[in-house]
Amino acid sequence: MKLNILIFLFITSGFSGVYSKSINIKRDILYAAHYHGAPKNLLDIYYPKNTDVQKNVLVFIHGGSWNSGRKETYWWLGENMAKKNVVTVIINYRLSPEYQYEAMANDCAASLKWVRDSISAYGGRSDRIFVMGHSSGGHLASLINSDPRFFEQQGIPNPIFGLILDDGFGLDMFDYLNAAVKSELNDSFLVTFSKDREVWKTGSPINYLNNIHNPYLIFVGEHTYPAIRIQSVRLFDELSKANKTAEIKFIKHKKHVGMISHMIFPGNRMYDMILDFMKRY
Repeated sequence: MKLNILIFLFITSGFSGVYSKSINIKRDILYAAHYHGAPKNLLDIYYPKNTDVQKNVLVFIHGGSWNSGRKETYWWLGENMAKKNVVTVIINYRLSPEYQYEAMANDCAASLKWVRDSISAYGGRSDRIFVMGHSSGGHLASLINSDPRFFEQQGIPNPIFGLILDDGFGLDMFDYLNAAVKSELNDSFLVTFSKDREVWKTGSPINYLNNIHNPYLIFVGEHTYPAIRIQSVRLFDELSKANKTAEIKFIKHKKHVGMISHMIFPGNRMYDMILDFMKRY
């Protein structure tokens, strides 16, 4: 998982800004007061030049096993979505090993507070904020949406209108870590979540389903990791049983990294599914 992500980051980071002429881009906006000089609490905004009509907003939380990744890698997602008339925000957040998952989730919640309060200046609707997360970013997106403590710490109600999980990993860290074989990657997860099994439960979005009141769109790669497929299907099933609004889409032929890297192409069919999801809710 980690090697493939690193290769993807290397390839995509070299092409930033190719398609930016028809949209506006505002980079490196500080969203949180605890910024200490490292680029961890900054966000980029990609938005159509016409800001007179307020538009749907997409906030993207990158993956990277909670210990890597940066917003600049996903410039193409911001540009592609902005060209499809969606104001798009891509965030950085603090990472492991210096920080654990709660600090990361707090950063994500803080970025959403900033978006809620400020996005109208960029043509975005503060009442139509969708959040999308890939891999471990899906865990953070789902966690702040379902565990109320993170937005409570920001002093705001949950501003997320709808959630999009793109091959989300870590939906049940208690289940995963209990069954995980020892490896360098799994050891890094213990740095993020500690060795305390109660923390694994507390950090698992699957345990907060009763707090979900907005629609979910769940993407799963046909050839992704078994843990992602199993937990994504379980999340969908449990949301459906609880009469929550949820959809699940299996993307043919795609492995885990391909679920996000193929979206570099603006004609990727996942864009149509995302835009249709936004239109229907």
